[in-house]
Amino acid sequence: MKSKKTGISRRNFLKGLGVGSAAALLPSVAPSFVSAASPKTEELMTLLDISKCTGCGECVQGCSEVNESKYPDPIKPYPGMYPASLAKPEDWSGKRDVDDRLTPYNWLYIQTAAVEYNGVSHEINIPRRCLHCENPPCANLCPWGAAAKQKNGIVRIFDNVCLGGAKCRAVCPWHIPQRQTGVGLYLRLLPKFAGNGVMYKCDRCYNRIDEGKLPACVEVCPESVQTIGPRSEILAKAHALVEKNGWFIYGEDENGGTNTVYVSPVPFDLLNGAVEKGAGKPGLQAVADSMADEEKLATAIAIAPFAGIAAGIIKVGRYLSSSTKENDNE
Repeated sequence: MKSKKTGISRRNFLKGLGVGSAAALLPSVAPSFVSAASPKTEELMTLLDISKCTGCGECVQGCSEVNESKYPDPIKPYPGMYPASLAKPEDWSGKRDVDDRLTPYNWLYIQTAAVEYNGVSHEINIPRRCLHCENPPCANLCPWGAAAKQKNGIVRIFDNVCLGGAKCRAVCPWHIPQRQTGVGLYLRLLPKFAGNGVMYKCDRCYNRIDEGKLPACVEVCPESVQTIGPRSEILAKAHALVEKNGWFIYGEDENGGTNTVYVSPVPFDLLNGAVEKGAGKPGLQAVADSMADEEKLATAIAIAPFAGIAAGIIKVGRYLSSSTKENDNE
């Protein structure tokens, strides 16, 4: 395991500021499956041993069933956006059954890669979703403060604040968040000019974790592909598998570190070359720490005060809009 440098790095400084998010206001979560010996504030990490995955799809179905109440219910017809060439609707409401990529209605899907390594043919199935970065650019760089990282490491997008500007998708190295038009605050604020919807992605079943339950994908997997627990324990398990079997690891260092690690009997550069990539279909490429970039760091610090103010204004506007509607109905 790599040793960590001491002292205050740019990354730790940014994390200390809580830049671009309301993470400091979110509750600390200590689920029942976190061992008593671990600090209650230790972030949760998920280990996926993809040598076990058969591609059965139980995790995809479980995710869909448990999170269905969180999915968007858009209002049609959609307002025309300006300029139309730069703000085309993204409408998945009629394609809710699509499960071979990420969508606002499908937060987890399975990639399959057929590769040959050391003279042996492998078919590897890889469950894909948000990796929940340790220092998430989606939360640090959202100008509205609509994304945040909780103390337990879960990175969420708050649909009651998000305007769907898709900054989170643009800065995510894997372009994970997906947009649904016709839902959210933009309809009540600036329907022709605001962000064009709400962004959606895996939220690690945060509400189930609040109740001491496992995320749906972890619970329903018949092959025990996934293990969730305190970051230090999960990393130790991942490294033990890698060292014992001569395997490979992904997610520990990507984008400065994530709270999702994959272990595989096949190198991830081979898998990356074999999986289908494109919109809603992330790759498995090596990813440098995007928040170590001086320009992004400066941007995050610059927008932090604005993000807090903007989020507050949006929440007030939402409240006033709701109150006006109630008064009109009296």
